Amino acid sequence: MSVSGDTPAAGIGVIGGSGFYELLDDAQEVRIDTPYGPPSDALMLGTVEGRRVAFLPRHGRGHRIPPHRINYRANLWAMRSVGVRRILAPCAVGSLRRELGPGTIVVPDQLVDRTSGRIQTFYDEGAVHVSFADPYCEQGREALLKAAAAAGIEAVDGGTVVVVEGPRFSTRAESRWFAAAGWSLVNMTGHPEAVLARELALGYAAVALVTDLDAGIDATESVAQDEVFRVFAENTRRLRRVVLDAIGMLPESDDFPSARALDGMTLPIDLP
Repeated sequence: MSVSGDTPAAGIGVIGGSGFYELLDDAQEVRIDTPYGPPSDALMLGTVEGRRVAFLPRHGRGHRIPPHRINYRANLWAMRSVGVRRILAPCAVGSLRRELGPGTIVVPDQLVDRTSGRIQTFYDEGAVHVSFADPYCEQGREALLKAAAAAGIEAVDGGTVVVVEGPRFSTRAESRWFAAAGWSLVNMTGHPEAVLARELALGYAAVALVTDLDAGIDATESVAQDEVFRVFAENTRRLRRVVLDAIGMLPESDDFPSARALDGMTLPIDLP
């Protein structure tokens, strides 16, 4: 269900991950009902760099929803319902490459899905096959990289995120397998979030903060939840700066490749 007419629209959305429960000060809280149930939390609508922004904590405030139980369809639908057409998605990741150590910020350009059992489409009827060769919006990626550079924050351009089901971390054998495949990062939430954004013709770009070396990369250590949360908390200010500055660098036009992803298709649902 769309929001009421007296709710200001927001063209840009931010879906925050672990430890990223707040973004906007003095924001308006808006609760959205969707055909897929409630999103992870209320949306917070505010203004950044003169742009209207909707923020949603991916796991809910207080990190109460594990990655495999997030209602990804409701989250993306709620964003589009308030007018969002571009999404920036900060997230925590493990590293599959020793040179990408804890604290490194990466703007990935590719994704591999190794999840199982997650609902990953809005289109359960009809022939709707959305192109996903390039899963991240290039304009969003460029804005994130420019924002990092302008702030004097080093950000790695490109890398492949492999998304696992969770909530457990990988075994050493699994992470060595992922690394041998040439992938860079491992995460639990990037899919189906990215593909559902594409199915709603939203421009989606992730920015990843490395919190640890995955188990197979460091032969003597294993990933621990408290360490992941600690590293993310220590770097939240840097990541927040990149995201906030990138908002003002996003093009204002709604004409971009992802926005045309559904052109020429007959959809079995009405988009909000």
